[in-house]
Amino acid sequence: MGAITRGIANNILGNGAVDGTDALTGTIPATNIGNPSLANLTTFPPSVDAGIPQVAGDPPAPSDGDVWYNTNTYKLRVRGASASTGSWATGGSLNTARQFLAAAGTQTSALGFGGDITPNTPTAVTESYNGSTWTEVNDLNTARQQLAGAGTQTAALAFGGFTNPGPVVANTESWNGTSWTEVNDLNTIRRLLGGGGTSTAALATGGFGPPTYANTESWNGTSWTEVNDLGTARYQVSLVGTSTSAVAFGGNVPPRAQTETWNGTSWTEVNDLNAGRESIGGAGTDNTSAMAFGGGEAPVGGPVATELWNGVSWTETTNLSTGRNYMGGAGTRASAVGFGGQLIPPGAVTTATEEWNAGADNLNVDLA
Repeated sequence: MGAITRGIANNILGNGAVDGTDALTGTIPATNIGNPSLANLTTFPPSVDAGIPQVAGDPPAPSDGDVWYNTNTYKLRVRGASASTGSWATGGSLNTARQFLAAAGTQTSALGFGGDITPNTPTAVTESYNGSTWTEVNDLNTARQQLAGAGTQTAALAFGGFTNPGPVVANTESWNGTSWTEVNDLNTIRRLLGGGGTSTAALATGGFGPPTYANTESWNGTSWTEVNDLGTARYQVSLVGTSTSAVAFGGNVPPRAQTETWNGTSWTEVNDLNAGRESIGGAGTDNTSAMAFGGGEAPVGGPVATELWNGVSWTETTNLSTGRNYMGGAGTRASAVGFGGQLIPPGAVTTATEEWNAGADNLNVDLA
C-alpha cells in the first residue's frame, strides 16, 4: 500500500472519527497499517458481536428484530415496528352477520367462511372481499363454526370446527377460487383452533374436543402430519404466519396472554400480550411480524385493543372502533382487515368490517 502522508493526529477514535487537535504531521509507515485496503476493514468496535453482520448501510430486506452494524455510520441498527402510527377505518359490511368464522387472504383480497349466525346456528356461507365490498360465493360443503383457515382469496383451506347440533369435526376443505372440495381430515378432531399458512403448506394448533389440545399439525397439500405440540395447551388461540414461521397468541388459559413462536420444528415461549384475551383477530406474515386485535375475556379495553408484534415484544397501538371478539382477520401487520364477530357489549353478532393501515410500519432505527 505504501506510506501515507498525514496531517492529522495519530488518534483514531472508536466511532471511526479522527481527533485532529494535536496537528501532528509526518508519515505512517506501511508496516503500521494492518489492512491491505482501508475500504475493507476487518476490525470493528468490541461492542459488535461476531454474530452481528456488518453492512455498508442497511440490508436490502431486513426482517423485524434483525440487528446489524452499519459500517458507514458506525452504528448498531435494528428493524422494528413504528407502533405510534396506524389507524382503523370502516370497510364494507359482510352480507351475513356472524361470529366464530375463519379467514384467509389480504386486506384487499380476503375470504371469510363458515361461522355462527346464532343462536348456535353454524353456516356454510363464504364471502369474498375486494377491499370495499363483500360478495357471496359458493358455500362450504360442511356448515360449521369455530373452524380455522389458511391461504389466500383464491387458494384457501378450511379445517376443524363444530357443526352444532352435530359433532366436532376434523373435516378439511380446499378452495380453488370457485368452490370447496373435501380433502383429507385433521388427525385430531377439534374446534376453536388456530390456523395459518397456505392451502398447500398450513399449520393447525391448539383447540378443544374435549379435551383442550396442544396438538400441532402440518399440512403438505395432501395430508396432515403431527408435529411438536404447543408449550401450553389451549383453545380459542390465534395463529398467524406460515407452516415454518408462525406466532400463536392468546387463548382460554389465564392470563390469556401467552405467546409462542414456531420455527418450523418447535414452539418457544416468548413475551406475553399486554392485554390477555381469547378469540383474537390476527394478521401477519411470520414469527417476526404480526398483529392482534379485539378478543374477549380481557381487562377493560381488551375487546378493542390492537397490538403489534416485532419478533420480540408486543406494543399497544390504535384501538379498533368496534369492540368485539370471535372475529375474522386477514392481511399483514401493515395492512389488515377485521370483520364479523360478537359485539362487546351488547353481545349481538355483527357485519362490521374495519381496515388497518399502519403507514410507515417498519423502521430501521439506530440503537445508539
